Amino acid sequence: MADLTIGSRGMLTIATRGSEGPGEVQVDAGETFIAYSAEPLRRGTAVVIYETHGGRRVDVEPLTTGD
Repeated sequence: MADLTIGSRGMLTIATRGSEGPGEVQVDAGETFIAYSAEPLRRGTAVVIYETHGGRRVDVEPLTTGD
């Protein structure tokens, strides 16, 4: 498993659905994780991980212009 840390960046390979369910993020190291977000995010969105929950579950938010 990749050395996943808060602040790791990735790209959504499966859209998230906010409170309706997770998607999937591929991090820069090439591995994929189950991704949760507060709001729905489209496939292809560049994201940053801001929380990990053990296993392969992470919380993400979209990268903003200045990140």
